[in-house]
Amino acid sequence: MKMGFILGLYLTLLLLTACAGAPPTAVAPTLTAPATDIPTETLAPSPTPSATAVRTPPPLPSIFRTALLNPLDPPHPYLQDTCQYLRQEWASNSSAPGTVVMVIMFHSITEGGVTNSNQTSATGFHALMQALHDNGFQAITIPQLTDFMEENAKIPPRSVLLVADDRHARQYFDEYFHPYWVQYGWSVVNAWISKDDWDGQLVLPGNIELEKEGWVDHQAHGVVHNTPMDIYASDAFITSELQGSIDAIQKNFGKTPTAIIWPGGFFSQRSVEIARQLGYRLGFTATPRGPLMFNWVPLADVKDPKRASWSPPGSVPEGVVKDPRMVLPRYWDTDAISHLSTVVQIGQGAAAYALANKATELEYYDIVCAPTDGKIP
Repeated sequence: MKMGFILGLYLTLLLLTACAGAPPTAVAPTLTAPATDIPTETLAPSPTPSATAVRTPPPLPSIFRTALLNPLDPPHPYLQDTCQYLRQEWASNSSAPGTVVMVIMFHSITEGGVTNSNQTSATGFHALMQALHDNGFQAITIPQLTDFMEENAKIPPRSVLLVADDRHARQYFDEYFHPYWVQYGWSVVNAWISKDDWDGQLVLPGNIELEKEGWVDHQAHGVVHNTPMDIYASDAFITSELQGSIDAIQKNFGKTPTAIIWPGGFFSQRSVEIARQLGYRLGFTATPRGPLMFNWVPLADVKDPKRASWSPPGSVPEGVVKDPRMVLPRYWDTDAISHLSTVVQIGQGAAAYALANKATELEYYDIVCAPTDGKIP
């Protein structure tokens, strides 16, 4: 019985040991990294590509118009390249917007009474010249006007081109125009008839002297002169008038004319085309449509029956020829003084209109033109 008691006790201990389970397993300690001052870098998300912003050019303003012009004589632009025009309009070395040129034609200045419509009295002439000066006008030359019309080269804000039609003797220029050359530095254009006749030979030596002195500029006014270069003239006659003027002026004055003062104001599509082919850069009518501005020439597109005397029957309205710089209008000396205020007002209106639209035009240029033409200097 004692042996049985011992065996039972042994079995009981064995059973208790089994129920207690396996001894605990050692756990490895957790290592903590020492603190440092190096910040933890956080990667920013990659930006999502966005479409390039497209700038829309603003609409450009229309050409400046004014009620001070006859409605039948609207302004005509002549530059086809918008970027070229804007660049030349706003360049720092260009003429300011609103710069005006008044071209005045003189035929005959007389000390006596006025006997025909082509004459002006000496008193009227001097009054006109004084009024031009008092209103801030300064005389310019054909080269200056050419550069202004083509490139907006800088000229006085109020400019006048004085043109004496037909060949006059030296005495005529000395008596009437030379005092203004001395006092104001005003030169004058002599619209030279190149016919080699007795009268031409008589006045030529004095005019050669005037050309050399530098204050009288001889430009083409035809050879035969009294036969117009109009719609009825042949190409051969037109060429002989234009080339003949070039040849004679080169021979007598040692230079090539660049302007044709159309005899009698007559011209045609063909005469303008031939003049261009021969190298002429400006042409002048005898019609007082208005003043000139850069890329702005008032011309008629239809004949005005109320002003028939200003529209020679053998000519076409200037706008039809599509070359404004070859059919530039001119004021008459007989009443130019009455138009001075109008010319000044047109210039002022054009300047205000340009400044009001400057931001729009510059924005257009920056968007459309600058990428290829560069910034405006």
